[in-house]
Amino acid sequence: MPSMKLRITFTEGLLGTKCTDPEPLRAYIAGKAPTAELTDAEVAAVPQPVDVDEEVFKGTTVFARTNNGEGDPFVYDYQVKGFFKDACSMLRRVKAMRSEKLAAYKKVIDGLIFPTPREIRLTLPTGGALGICERPMRTSGPTGERVALSRSEEAPAGTTIEFSVNYLQDNLDKMILEWLDYGALRGLGQWRNSGMGRFTYEVLTT
Repeated sequence: MPSMKLRITFTEGLLGTKCTDPEPLRAYIAGKAPTAELTDAEVAAVPQPVDVDEEVFKGTTVFARTNNGEGDPFVYDYQVKGFFKDACSMLRRVKAMRSEKLAAYKKVIDGLIFPTPREIRLTLPTGGALGICERPMRTSGPTGERVALSRSEEAPAGTTIEFSVNYLQDNLDKMILEWLDYGALRGLGQWRNSGMGRFTYEVLTT
């Protein structure tokens, strides 16, 4: 199976995406996870509140942790797939891009492209630590505009991840690189429209 090993270096902070309120988290994961065991594993990977009000913690999105929520922060393989789909959906609108010609791109990414391992660990820069990003979120509804405070764990710029991407068609490698190039503009994770999660990448092996 063709494969490439990659290192991504975040040039902007990366925000955690995991809900910390266990009930909606379990319901959301159960709707997507193929087995109850995977649902339990994802819920167990969410860290518990430390030195923070429980209600504040429930309103915070975080990184999953290895070893049942007590170890190193990581992102799941499907978050990389989600980035690929987002990048491809945008680049399909651009003439002369390889992605423009990829029909049924969501099915292709789901069925022929496989990031690995499942838990892709974050390596923080020397002296770096996870922080908190708080920002106002403006929404519009029938009663008018309202502003809410959104709160997320943040891995600092300079954080890296290493993982492999296996693909089942030889011509997909150039599209994968095209999507990764787009990461310098679009980013990975939450609040991408503000520039969070932007990155550069290196191909370590092919």
